[in-house]
Amino acid sequence: MKQRIKGFFFPSLTPRFLIRVALVGVLAYLVFGHILTPFLIRGTSMEPTYRDGGFNFCVKVRYLFSEPKRGDVVAIRFAGNQRMLLKRVVALEGEEVEFRKGTLFINGKPFDEPYVQYPCDWNLPPRRVEKGCLYVIGDNRSMPIEEHLFGQTRIERIVGSPLW
Repeated sequence: MKQRIKGFFFPSLTPRFLIRVALVGVLAYLVFGHILTPFLIRGTSMEPTYRDGGFNFCVKVRYLFSEPKRGDVVAIRFAGNQRMLLKRVVALEGEEVEFRKGTLFINGKPFDEPYVQYPCDWNLPPRRVEKGCLYVIGDNRSMPIEEHLFGQTRIERIVGSPLW
């Protein structure tokens, strides 16, 4: 009886068992630390696409061999490596972006945004996206423009994209 209890709490620490535990630990570190980083969504700037309090993974290798495209949702390093913002890419480098009465214009032409479900009345004068930058903004446009974090961001600040 004593042997059963001892074996239940303390499995035999064979070299094979220790190697398996070490491999699982290294694999988990690599996958969840450098490829699929888990994160909680805090804030409503991306609603209804991503809800406040939701859980997701940041795919850090998504833009390893390509650049973000218009319409992509990206994770942007905001403050160190601990805080990221989720935003949608609406304009690429060299393009002109503006808002007129809530409508997004890219290079002077209205841009259809089917993911935006809440109306807005934003007005933003035209501005050109600088070289090496993207123009990003959240999907929830019902918030006043003054309360929204958006604008140009350097491509280097993009960490990846949400898994789903």
